[in-house]
Amino acid sequence: MTTYETVLFEKADGIAWVTLNRPDVRNAINQKMQDELHAIWHALRSDDEVRCIVLAAEGESFCTGIDRGEAISDENTAAIAEGKFPGYPTPWMYDDPGRDVGPKACDLWKPVIAAVQGMACGGAFYMLGETEFIIAADDATFFDPHVTYGMTAAFEPIQLLAKMPFQEVMRMALLGADERMSAERAREIGLVSEVVPRAELRERVEWAARVIADAPPLAVQGTMRALWTALEVSRAQGISVANLFTRIGTDAGAFEAGQQRFASGKRPQRGTGPSRRSTPRPARCSAPPPTRRSPIRGERSRTPGARSTRHRGRPITRFERTACASSTTRWCAIKRKCGR
Repeated sequence: MTTYETVLFEKADGIAWVTLNRPDVRNAINQKMQDELHAIWHALRSDDEVRCIVLAAEGESFCTGIDRGEAISDENTAAIAEGKFPGYPTPWMYDDPGRDVGPKACDLWKPVIAAVQGMACGGAFYMLGETEFIIAADDATFFDPHVTYGMTAAFEPIQLLAKMPFQEVMRMALLGADERMSAERAREIGLVSEVVPRAELRERVEWAARVIADAPPLAVQGTMRALWTALEVSRAQGISVANLFTRIGTDAGAFEAGQQRFASGKRPQRGTGPSRRSTPRPARCSAPPPTRRSPIRGERSRTPGARSTRHRGRPITRFERTACASSTTRWCAIKRKCGR
């Protein structure tokens, strides 16, 4: 098996792990890593033993983008000041690093799951934008620092438009390094599909990869091509060619095995994989229900369980108001009543 300088590569039982391995520089992408990722993605295209790929990283961070030690040298800065832009043979051509580090840019149509911990920013989105989905540790943060440091944010946020709402991509791009999106916020807006404790990240990603690797590869890849194509065309156009993906992506042997599995009555059992819940349920509130009392001046009389807007004659702020887990209609007016 080929060994690499900046990437760890291992494969077993249908799953390949591609692990960025420059932890001393937070897995920043240098030219060597570009070349090695390009070689790995292309090699995996023809490796029939691999049916699912996990993209991971060593150390405390996933990836902090292009290595500035190489890309932003004094020589390059001086050249830009003279109007000579490195990487641009002409104003209409650019040696985009994304052509090397992104799996889809390298025409790899096998599923790639990303396992993200710590910082993921800038050029990391070249890779994350081309994965099928992302599972993040609870310490993961996401941001794009280009504008903060005087550079136009273009390639990376365009990649993210397939995974995030427009206004969230715009906010990330314009606020730059001044705001870091938490893993939980990334899950809320769809960038991340699941958040797990850091210690459980590998286990959870491995479970998902195992499920995918055990499915018929032609059907998996046909599904991927159909959905990625649908992102690029209108809904009507996508549906009009869906029959091509179902026809090309159907293997007679796998189809027959699938029908036999269905007829057997056996179904995947709920709970066989790790729980997908990203946050624990809140503790049940032990505070007694509010009692009826005389109205405070300026406050209307309320019944037990009604939502109050005042406390001891002063307004209750939205930070003091918290939902009581014991009832969907009952509110704890002040947090200390719940002991929280």
